This record gives sequence, structure tokens and C-alpha cells, in this order.
Amino acid sequence: MMTSPARLFASLLLPLSLLTAVPVRSATPAPKASPISRKERNDYADVRFTAPLAAGLKAFYTCNYKDAEADFEKALVVIPDNTFAISFLNAAAAHQGDDLELLTNHEEDAVTTFPKNYVDHVRLGFSYMFSVRDRGLDAREEFQNAENINADSAAAHVGLGIMRVNERSANRAKTEMLAALRSDSNNVLAREYLAQIYQVDLRDPQRGISYAIDVPNLVPGYADIQFHIGSLLYDLKQNDAAIAAVRRGLDLDVCHVGEAGQHGYTLIARIYMDEKRCGDAQKTLDAAIKADTDAIYAHTLLQKLQGVCASPSPGPRPPGH
Repeated sequence: MMTSPARLFASLLLPLSLLTAVPVRSATPAPKASPISRKERNDYADVRFTAPLAAGLKAFYTCNYKDAEADFEKALVVIPDNTFAISFLNAAAAHQGDDLELLTNHEEDAVTTFPKNYVDHVRLGFSYMFSVRDRGLDAREEFQNAENINADSAAAHVGLGIMRVNERSANRAKTEMLAALRSDSNNVLAREYLAQIYQVDLRDPQRGISYAIDVPNLVPGYADIQFHIGSLLYDLKQNDAAIAAVRRGLDLDVCHVGEAGQHGYTLIARIYMDEKRCGDAQKTLDAAIKADTDAIYAHTLLQKLQGVCASPSPGPRPPGH
């Protein structure tokens, strides 16, 4: 089974600030999320949100982090508690020097000035999770504050669920993510994390892929979900479909900043090695090394490849055996 080597909040990957250089601003509350019933909520049906989100993903995966920040901020003006956009905003800021710290400072001011706005608590909690310092206790406090203000907040449950994942508490993480989906059935992060929980911790890739498979319809430019779908399909022994999914992720992740770009080549090479397609495996590992993505593991696989290719493929079994 292919375990995700770097989950979203480890490096994004894997896997942002405010606009350009994040000017110092007086504390203002994040816009309040529009009241919307559970059945009606579908963030990804609103082109005012999806257009800047798509632009931000494209900028992020081409390492144009400053434009990505601006695009994710535009998306969050429309739907301020979308956890997917919040996480990418923080991820882009983390690539931009002091932007993440400036963003965090601004959010701390907003929470202090407007303590009853649950969106501010959620956004501060995500920024704490992305901090290079250990702010886990602070993040948990902010998500719990958000939940106390709005018990039906999918965003608070997602944040708490991610923290449970980081603590290797799979069942409690699953509970939080399922609670998030009851409020927002299209929550991308909840679906992604549930897919990984079922794959890695609960050893049920069939159930896992049921959560992940529709995510590309919601966010077509999300490269990492293609990697996770490919990994799940590999576990399910659907090798051709797995390779196709991972290649879609590689095509999207031009800058090799996410999980698809960093680990896609080596996953494809493993599949080729299983099938004893030694030439294809060699070319894929060479591409990984040339791109300097997962290069150490690629060299390890190259050594294993020699043994794989030295062993003859099993021929047809003789009659009666």
C-alpha cells in the first residue's frame, strides 16, 4: 500500500498571506459565512468562488505564490470559511518569507477585536497549524472556540480532525471529518482526509476511494488528489487507472511542489516494477532523478529494479499444476 509521504499540513506538501506583501491592517473581522442549509451548500457551484480558486491553484503549482495568495484571498471573500481555500492560502504564505507570520498576526488581531466571529477563529487555527513553531495547542483552542460559536461549522470539525490525524488518532479524526460532511457534503479536505484514513489506518481503500473519487469534479486543478486517487487505485490493483490518475497530477503540478509532483514518478515506477515493465520503470525513475523529486527513494528503487529485472517472469504453468 502506498502511504502518502507528506500530508497537506506537513509541507502542504504538501500538499499564504493576504494579497501581495500583506500590508499591516487594522483588525477587521472575516466576512461571516452566509447562512445556508446543509442540503443546499455547495461552494463549488459558485463561479465567483471557483474562478479565483482555480487561478490560485494554477499559480501555486507553478510556484507563483504571490499571485496564488491574492487569488485565494479573492475566493475567500466569496466563501470565507472554505477550508480548502484557507489551507492553500496558508500554504502559499508559508512559501513567502514573513507572509505567514503577518497573516497570523492580522488574524490574532481580528479574533481579539471580534471574538464571536467563528470564521476568524477557524482561519487563525489553520495559520497556527502551518506555523513552523509548535502551535498545536493554540490551533486546537481556536477550532474549539469556533465550534462553540457555531456547532454546525464544518470548518471547525475539519480543523480538529486534521489535528487528530497528526496525533495518529484515526477513529477520532474520522468522527470529526464525518461531522464536517454532515454540514458540508462537498468539503474537499474532509473527503481527502477520510480517503487517507480509510486507506492508511483502516486498510479499506475501497471505502477510501468513495470519498476521493468525486473531488476532481469539484476542484479540477487539485493535483494532489489525483496522486491520492492513484495510490488508492494501486491498492485496489487497478494499475492502468492508477497510472493515469498520477500522470494527471504530474501534469498539473508543474513546479513539483505538491505530493503528485514530489512522489508521482516513484509511485508510477513501483507499479511498473510490479508488472516487470523494467524499461518503463527505468525511464520513470530517471525522470524523477532528473526533476530531483523523491530522488533518494528513486535511487533505492533503481537498485531494487536490477533484481526485479534479473528475475525471469513466471511463465505459463504446465498442465496439471
